[in-house]
Amino acid sequence: MINSSPAGPILNRLSNASSAEEFFSLLGVDYDPKIVNIARLHILKRMGQYFAKEQFSGATEPEIRARCKAMLEQAYADFVASPPIDQRVFKVLKDAVAGPGKPTGFVPLSELK
Repeated sequence: MINSSPAGPILNRLSNASSAEEFFSLLGVDYDPKIVNIARLHILKRMGQYFAKEQFSGATEPEIRARCKAMLEQAYADFVASPPIDQRVFKVLKDAVAGPGKPTGFVPLSELK
């Protein structure tokens, strides 16, 4: 998820993190386990979206750490404020709500075997 091309210990550690809880721990962000249990992938995906917009070249390690922490805090806050279905960070959730004139997928019960 995290591209660690700009060398930095925190970026390297984040790129090797294997769980949402590890991201929160590495960056020192408090969280409610109930929210993370429901929205862990959504939170990390949203953080990745924020991360993709960042430029770290020339930033010091403390600045990089602070910016990463702020991104995780914002991503987490997004899912405290509303559930994953409302945020729609994954394509499958975006496609679940058909726009005007867009046909929805429907399989009648009679077709199921």
